[in-house]
Amino acid sequence: MLEVTKTVSDRDMKEQVLDQMDLERERGITIKMTPVTMKYEMEDTDYELNLIDTPGHVDFSYEVSRALRAVEGAVLLVDSTQGIEAQTLAVLAIARQLDLTIVPAVTKIDAKNSRPDEVALELAELLSVPMDDIARVSGKTGEGVDDLLRRVIQAVPAPAQRDSDIPQGLVFDFDYSSHRGIVAYTRIFSGQFSKNNKLKLLAADRKFIPAEVGVFSPVAKPQDNLSAGSVGYVVTGIKEPGVVSIGDTITSTDADIQPLAGYDPPQPVVWASVFPENQDQFTNLENALERLLLTDSSLQYEREKSAGLGQGFRCGFLGRLHMEVAIERLRRDYNLDLITTSPSVAFKVTTKDGKTETIRTPSRFPHYGEIEEIQEPWVSATIRTPSDYMSDIMSIVYEHEGEVVDTESGKSDRLTVTAEMPLRELMRGFFTALKQASSGFASLSYEVVEYQPADVTRLEVLVAKEPVPALATIVSEQRLDRRARETVEKLKELLPQQVVSVRIQAEARGRVIASETLRASRKDVTAGLYGGDYSRKKKKLKAQREGKKKLQDRVSVRIPSDVYIKMMRDD
Repeated sequence: MLEVTKTVSDRDMKEQVLDQMDLERERGITIKMTPVTMKYEMEDTDYELNLIDTPGHVDFSYEVSRALRAVEGAVLLVDSTQGIEAQTLAVLAIARQLDLTIVPAVTKIDAKNSRPDEVALELAELLSVPMDDIARVSGKTGEGVDDLLRRVIQAVPAPAQRDSDIPQGLVFDFDYSSHRGIVAYTRIFSGQFSKNNKLKLLAADRKFIPAEVGVFSPVAKPQDNLSAGSVGYVVTGIKEPGVVSIGDTITSTDADIQPLAGYDPPQPVVWASVFPENQDQFTNLENALERLLLTDSSLQYEREKSAGLGQGFRCGFLGRLHMEVAIERLRRDYNLDLITTSPSVAFKVTTKDGKTETIRTPSRFPHYGEIEEIQEPWVSATIRTPSDYMSDIMSIVYEHEGEVVDTESGKSDRLTVTAEMPLRELMRGFFTALKQASSGFASLSYEVVEYQPADVTRLEVLVAKEPVPALATIVSEQRLDRRARETVEKLKELLPQQVVSVRIQAEARGRVIASETLRASRKDVTAGLYGGDYSRKKKKLKAQREGKKKLQDRVSVRIPSDVYIKMMRDD
């Protein structure tokens, strides 16, 4: 589309031209939405198309939902080599709830393993439309792109003009510049925004004069003004974090209006603690999180302190991939060396005195004798897979404590499987196992549906009878014995020898599940004795034994930070 509309010149065109981050280009995925304004002429009429390119992975569905609220229609692209995937169904459901016009298209029709007819039939069946309504395109050769642009213009209605001339814009995303402050990505619903207008953010109650307004094509292009229907940006000049928020309304300072319908705040489902390897970098980590929050509004974090790792932050993410991407951005963009704990979910713990608390970290779990009930989040997972892999996928679902609740088939050989399982099990390598079992053909989307009773317990690690809170984990009763053995064996290999033997134990529910002994380092105290009676050696050895016996009950083992790092990275 960028090439056909000549929005990007041939000289500037490159692969993944809209992906600005190195991570996006390396992984071949879209992480952050990108708005683009294009001009297109059809039947002697000039049209302006305001499009937003969105991610496809389920972990970034919050990005997609925000973009869908800023538009009138959506082009539903389906890969003709893969067919309809689980993410397709999830995004389509959101678009239908918002009553958007759907323009279906099958892409990659030039690929060798393409199945355009089969996938078009599948898509037509899903949308209940004729086969002729399915566009067929190739982003590589450009085949069918003109036709798709025409379909968009014909099918998607122009933005409705509101009666009011009062400027109103919805902030659906923002970016940060150290020189210009926060740049608000805005959909204009009424009136006009222009440079030097006196504007305000309704929710933040903050007034400002924009230094610049413009559109993306796809680089920032300043404009004299942004009118109703436009999707562009407003340079606010505000440099304090936390002032501009997703879903806020921008309007003129003298306007007395109700805010536009915004967005529900994102609900993190995965939590992990992040610590700097060197505590001198704690302030740098805090500043980096504040900056990252300006470009990733799905992130949440709070301060945390660990006896073994020092000060850090407990961070909430929308999924495992979101966690990996966010932490990698902290490492790369801000040059930080980080320790990351194993991801966990939020449990609701009810104690015997009737109090219920949301617990996000194992170290805050109450004593097992005080717990009345533990509840954990469950997800409804949608899996799209070729029928040949169905039996293997069902086995994986059961291995992860889930159950298959529904199976649907259509005219293609693909099945739609609906399964329910604990969220902690979904995070425990389920996606990787699914891809391996299906040779990469299965796809997954999920949503958190409810909390259910959990059969889990806290696994404590004790070194020399002293608990190590940083190594505590929440483990399913089914895998408690195996996890306990693995933990103590791994810690025994990593922990440096001490002057006395050290007992390493894994404990749960008041009993020791697994135990290993790290043998003491031995100094040869008789090395300097030559000749003479053997009783001299016996005397030295006895003194060594008695000295170690006295130390045994008073020893305090200091665990090096690199041991924590290796334990958590192995997880």
